[in-house]
Amino acid sequence: MEKAYAQIIESLGEDLQREGLRDTPKRAAKAMQFLTRGYQQSLEEVVNGALFPSDNSEMVLVKNIELYSMCEHHLLPFIGKAHVAYIPQGKVVGLSKIARIVDMFARRLQIQENMTKEIAEAVLQVTGAQGVGVVIEAQHMCMMMRGVEKQNAVMKTSMMLGSFRSNPATRAEFLSLVD
Repeated sequence: MEKAYAQIIESLGEDLQREGLRDTPKRAAKAMQFLTRGYQQSLEEVVNGALFPSDNSEMVLVKNIELYSMCEHHLLPFIGKAHVAYIPQGKVVGLSKIARIVDMFARRLQIQENMTKEIAEAVLQVTGAQGVGVVIEAQHMCMMMRGVEKQNAVMKTSMMLGSFRSNPATRAEFLSLVD
C-alpha cells in the first residue's frame, strides 16, 4: 500500500524527496488501514457475548452515533450519525455494542445505502429482536469537494426490519424519536 501511495503522489507531479512528503506514503498507508479497520473485525468479536436476559419489550434506541466512513466510489470520507433501535425479544445487547456494530460497518469502503442495511441486519441477527430500525444521515465529501460541490446536502437512509416494517405505529414512534 505504501508503494501505491508513493506512485500516486509521484503521478501528481510531486517530489517524494521533498521534506513534507518523505514519509507521506507510509503515513497514508497507515491511515488507510485505520480508516478501513472494519475489514479486520467480525460481528462475533465486536459483540463479544454481551447479551443479557431481559423481559423488556419496549423500544431501545441509541441515537446520534457518530460515524466516519469512506465512499467506495471515490475513496473520500462521508461523515454523519446513525440512529439504531430495536424491540427486544428476551435479550438485550450491551449498549456500547450498538456503536461498535455501526463502526465495524462504517470502517469499510461503503455506500451509505448498503451500510444502513448491514447494520440493521447485524443488530437483528445478534439480538433476535422483534424488529430493528436504522436511520443514517451523512454528508459526503465526494459531493461536497468535487462534482456538484454542494456543501449543505445531507443524505438520509433508513432500513426497517420486522415490526419496524410491518407495524406503522412502531415505525412512526421510531422516526419521531430520531427527528
